[in-house]
Amino acid sequence: MFDTVIEMLSYPFMTRAFLVGSLVALCSALLGVSLVLKRYSMIGDGLSHVGFGAMAIAAAMNAAPLTIAIPVVIVAAILLLRISGNAKIKGDAAIALISTTSLAVGVMVISLTTGMNTDVYNYMFGSILAMSAEDVKLSLVLSVFVLILFIVFYHKIFAITFDETFARATGVKAGVYNTLIAVLTAVTIVLGMRMMGALLISSLIIFPALTSMRVCRTFKSVIINAAVISVVCLIAGVTLSYVAATPAGASVVLANLVMMVLYTIVGAVKNHMR
Repeated sequence: MFDTVIEMLSYPFMTRAFLVGSLVALCSALLGVSLVLKRYSMIGDGLSHVGFGAMAIAAAMNAAPLTIAIPVVIVAAILLLRISGNAKIKGDAAIALISTTSLAVGVMVISLTTGMNTDVYNYMFGSILAMSAEDVKLSLVLSVFVLILFIVFYHKIFAITFDETFARATGVKAGVYNTLIAVLTAVTIVLGMRMMGALLISSLIIFPALTSMRVCRTFKSVIINAAVISVVCLIAGVTLSYVAATPAGASVVLANLVMMVLYTIVGAVKNHMR
């Protein structure tokens, strides 16, 4: 086992995958708890489709994918909040509206330009080989930025997560912090798409939060547990991907599924013993 770990870390692309993947998994888990509790967990899926459309356009323009996708997805996240605030269009409908449109634009651009090549496959399903050295540097900086902002505004995020109406009454600018969560989620989604793919990245947001809630009961314990679960499953999934030559994104999702089953069993046992 130790020899396998040493062998994996001897490859630069594996080191990049572990480093960036762990940071993205950590950011996704922290934001995912708030999104799941606010019943807004599918925002990750919607924004990943927007990211796919933006990356398809970047590929057609021969531009750097992350530099195009990040601002586009941030704008989409803010727009999503505005649309969902409209009484005529609810949150889930707004997500479906934006995600399907973006996916259609991406597919159309690809069909008219580069065609369905390896890069497009990587955008859809992820690849640990897809991250360049420049992507890693940008990902590290942005991941640390997301973590710092989450920690600094932790108490405000906690307030709007559990009772937004009360938070507004006490003077908290809920709209500002909802926008902050959306922007941080947008950045995290784009960073994770390179490894997980547009179709699987939302699992990093949903699985750790739901898994942690099987056992933990307080907001802080759920967040800490979700963060640990997310990083452990990321490492386990990437390791499985290397050993068994399976897709990285799918391996990480399956590792999260196994962890969720285990936590569900532990939670059931704990409830039975009370």
